[in-house]
Amino acid sequence: MKKKIFAAVLALLTLIMVLLAGSTQSFDNSHQINELYIFGDSLSDIGNVFKATNGVYPPSPPYFQGRYSNGPVWVEYLGSQLGLTNTKSSNFAYGGATTVSGSLNGVPGTLVQVYTYTKYHQKLNPNALYVIWAGANDYLFGADQPAASIANLSNAIKSLSSAGAKKILVANLPDLGKLPATYNTFNSRALSSLTNLHNLELAKSINLFHQQSENKTQIFQLDVNSLYREAMDKPEKFGLTNVTQGCISNLATCDNPNKFLFWDGIHPTTAAHRILAQAALKTLSE
Repeated sequence: MKKKIFAAVLALLTLIMVLLAGSTQSFDNSHQINELYIFGDSLSDIGNVFKATNGVYPPSPPYFQGRYSNGPVWVEYLGSQLGLTNTKSSNFAYGGATTVSGSLNGVPGTLVQVYTYTKYHQKLNPNALYVIWAGANDYLFGADQPAASIANLSNAIKSLSSAGAKKILVANLPDLGKLPATYNTFNSRALSSLTNLHNLELAKSINLFHQQSENKTQIFQLDVNSLYREAMDKPEKFGLTNVTQGCISNLATCDNPNKFLFWDGIHPTTAAHRILAQAALKTLSE
């Protein structure tokens, strides 16, 4: 009888250790990251356009030190949560960037940001996290089909993976038809449809990449669309009270920006960026 009890206890302890090991591995997945590289547009730009325009744009104040927000943006919060200093983070995102492999209005597209980096760094750090978030400007600037945008993002992923990237975080798009700048316009419905199609095709592209790469590179999919939708449906859950208007209007600032989802007609407040970073960290841990 004692032997049976001992065997049962031993089996239970073994199970607990296995579960703990699994949870630790999942948690450590994000904390093994020792560098951060960011490619994209104004949602991730921490001052590249500001420097390129000699501090003219975005105007500071009311914008915060070259960010398209009233404070740090999500990749800065994410880097901090990962325990990385600013010297361990390299940001190539430009406000106004599309996904193209060239430049538009003098702004390097996300694909050329990646290509330029991999051209001069042909062996990437396998313990770094590479972040790609782009595509919104393609549609806001008039693209009416997602094929080219998805191809550009796919090529960016492939370029990073071929150069040695092992962890890539790719974010989808929030509903572009429900931004303060677009929701009451003639093309609101079209932008919403394009967003849905973009996100669907992006997920398909990532799944196909996984199949072809035999999981040699991890692609983490950050579902920004669902997060925005939840914030708009249940703002109180995130401590927000206004999820339809921008905090600033004609450079005049609202009284309590931390209660706003949007800083201006397109970009989130730093409070919303903090929520995005927490979601990204959770995605990496999973």
